[in-house]
Amino acid sequence: MSINRFVADDWLAQSHANGTDLGLAELLQYQRHTKVLDLSPGMVIQSKLAGSYLARTKGRGMEFDEVRHYQNGDDVRTIDWRVTARTGKVHTKLFREEKERPVFILTDLSNSMRFGSALLFKSVQAAHLAAVLAWHVKQRGDKLGGLVFSSQRHLELKPQSRTHGVLRYFHALTEVHQAATSAQQTGLSLAQALRQMRRLVRPGSLLYVISDFAGLNADALRHVRAIRQHNEVYCCQLSDPLEQALPDFASGEAAVMHQQHISLLNLGDRNLQQRYQQQQQQSAQLQERQLKQLGCKWLEISAAAPVLTQLEQRRRV
Repeated sequence: MSINRFVADDWLAQSHANGTDLGLAELLQYQRHTKVLDLSPGMVIQSKLAGSYLARTKGRGMEFDEVRHYQNGDDVRTIDWRVTARTGKVHTKLFREEKERPVFILTDLSNSMRFGSALLFKSVQAAHLAAVLAWHVKQRGDKLGGLVFSSQRHLELKPQSRTHGVLRYFHALTEVHQAATSAQQTGLSLAQALRQMRRLVRPGSLLYVISDFAGLNADALRHVRAIRQHNEVYCCQLSDPLEQALPDFASGEAAVMHQQHISLLNLGDRNLQQRYQQQQQQSAQLQERQLKQLGCKWLEISAAAPVLTQLEQRRRV
């Protein structure tokens, strides 16, 4: 999926973006677009904190669930006297407990993400997707936390609610993105970032991992497996058309944006194109298969088209 250059330039202007740098204005615009996602829990909520989600376990929460026969050990304060009087047998009320579910976003802005051949750098698109998620989290009333990392810098964010949590995450995105070309060396690899997320994520949370997964290895998979045992995990793979397949023409040169420099690639012949495409497809399929086997949900996002367009199309399917 991609858009032509004229449409791309118009979209960038309207979005206060240039495709390579990252600014706060282009993230704030997504506040009006929270209906393209559904963050409803897909697993049992295990948090010990009170919140707005109904857990599947019965307890003395705020939401009435059902009435059943009284059993030894039940709290006498929950006896339903009306049903007891009507049936002649003691019944007790059961309630469904309300739990809190923090949402965490792990955003990869490392060197491999600073690439784009069409609309945006993958790193910028990753930030746009994170912005859509963050505003939706705020709209649902959940707390937002996470980790933003590059090869040079990383910032860890503990869960916070309301607009403050969203803006704090946006400032982390812009700060780490700007630091990606600096000489600082406080960055992380994907495996190291996932290791920190294991410490940060609470049981019963929702975690979004936004990355091209170029750094996915056995160590990273081990951390994903550990997180997935007690949490719901979405893996959002960022890609660029030039990474998936070379252009259709058999020979020539193509200009590619890479860290604000123009590089020239010799495209080679048809055989090279076919081998390249097959290799890239196999690599992407392997990443998807490995993460799905761990129980993660999978979402593919291209850097060559607006993220809202892609999410809306998936929602209609």
